[in-house]
Amino acid sequence: MRTIFYLIRKEFLQIFRDKFIGKAIFGVPIVQMLILVPAVTFEIKRVNLGIHDLDVSVESRELVSQLEGSTFFRVKSSTFYEKEARDWLHRGSCDLVVHIPVHFGRESGKGNPVQILVTANAINAVNAQLSWAYLNGVIRDYNLNIMSRRAGPLISPSVQQTELNSRFQIPDSKSEIRNPKSEIPTASPPPQIQVTNRYWYNESLNYKHYMLPGILGILVLAVGFLLAGLNMVKEKESGTIEQINVTPVRKYQFILAKMTPFLIIGLIDLTLGLAIGKLVFDIPFEGNIALLFLGSSIFLVAVLGLALFISTFSNTQQQFMFTAFFFMIVFILMSGIFTPLESMPVWAQNIDRINPAVYVMRINRMVLLKGSTFRDISGDLLALLLIALAFTTLAVNRYRKTA
Repeated sequence: MRTIFYLIRKEFLQIFRDKFIGKAIFGVPIVQMLILVPAVTFEIKRVNLGIHDLDVSVESRELVSQLEGSTFFRVKSSTFYEKEARDWLHRGSCDLVVHIPVHFGRESGKGNPVQILVTANAINAVNAQLSWAYLNGVIRDYNLNIMSRRAGPLISPSVQQTELNSRFQIPDSKSEIRNPKSEIPTASPPPQIQVTNRYWYNESLNYKHYMLPGILGILVLAVGFLLAGLNMVKEKESGTIEQINVTPVRKYQFILAKMTPFLIIGLIDLTLGLAIGKLVFDIPFEGNIALLFLGSSIFLVAVLGLALFISTFSNTQQQFMFTAFFFMIVFILMSGIFTPLESMPVWAQNIDRINPAVYVMRINRMVLLKGSTFRDISGDLLALLLIALAFTTLAVNRYRKTA
């Protein structure tokens, strides 16, 4: 144990001897949190809309006005020419173009069904689908407004007045006095289903609350994966690792001493990220902080084990960076931070069984936003523990003490 302690002390001295790395360890997480959390979002706050109106009627102008009144759309251009409308999409100046046909107002006034064409810039399929959903909602409201205006009174005023006059005649002594209002024929409205919604775990639908737990996972991944591997490869390049190899230090002691400093640094960066999330973005913290740090600690051990395993194959920092870049891209893009895991193909979901980032993303979100307990995330913790043991064992077995 004493040997491990001295080796850890040596690692800390070596890390902070480099002034740039010492500043980057704590400076990069701050910048990363302040930039990525508000910037990375799938929310659509403004859709540029083009209008190709061939009718120019009261009804078409009313439809355009309703689109302009929406918070999602901004009518940027209007034209009578179809070619110009296609050019808007081609140049990217408009995201959607609404084509209103001739006689739109006349057919709509007669109560006949009318079709309008909407062309969308679908290079970004997600934005196109969301924009179409917003537009479809506005048009649905427009249809409801037309139907409500056409409905009118169910009974004409003359019929109602005649019925009231006949009911208010003075009855004779043998007749029964009846309540006139109770016998006025009324048409009951058709039954309607009213839906009341309630959003759990993120009632304000704040996208930052969804992204921040994922960004925390990326933060810990970047610090642990890159710095630990580069530190070991740097010793190879400088030749100082040979001085350790000729000592009686065991392989597991060496690997453990390499992992411990970056495990501590990663948890410190996690604490810093949580503080920024609470003070700057007011993220809720519903769960147990010890449970969150437990999951992140196991995740860090897994990441550090893989980084040291890769570094045993790498002779230069460039070799390690290329390999690490590949793994980090795969881990992050397949972690579920952007695309739900359930939406991925089956083969990708099977690969994600050995992706530690998947589990830490889920643990962070469940603990922070749902307040999940140990029982709720025990499966993810067990999977992370198995991955950490496997990667660390590979790193220890692959390391060769050769002078």
